[in-house]
Amino acid sequence: MEPATPIDTLCRIILRAREYEAQIPTNYDSDESPDNVDGDDDDEAFSVLDDDINTSVEEELAGVIDDLADDQQAEVLAFVLLGRGDYEKNEWKEALETAGEDSNIVETLLETPMLASMLEQGMAVFDLDCDNVGSVT
Repeated sequence: MEPATPIDTLCRIILRAREYEAQIPTNYDSDESPDNVDGDDDDEAFSVLDDDINTSVEEELAGVIDDLADDQQAEVLAFVLLGRGDYEKNEWKEALETAGEDSNIVETLLETPMLASMLEQGMAVFDLDCDNVGSVT
């Protein structure tokens, strides 16, 4: 299968999604988990998410997805649906159709837990990966 979305773009989404997902609270001791942060306001533990650097990662991820054509955005979401187990390989057209019905794919993808992993797993169903993307051969 040759995706409508260039592989390097899919891999860039995966990379940025990993960076976005890696943003965790940093104001707790290494012996504590984020769930055990001292303080009255639980939101303080997540103040790192308000940081400009973190916002730029989210904006870049959203921008990469938003710059895609509608059919490519639907394809990215369909790969995620496949990776999440909502559809099987033989149901690809149905996954694309469902994804195409989403009125705000960018927001849906940004709110998807483990986006990078789900996208990677969906691509793997069609033997697509990022192993040699960006490498000089």
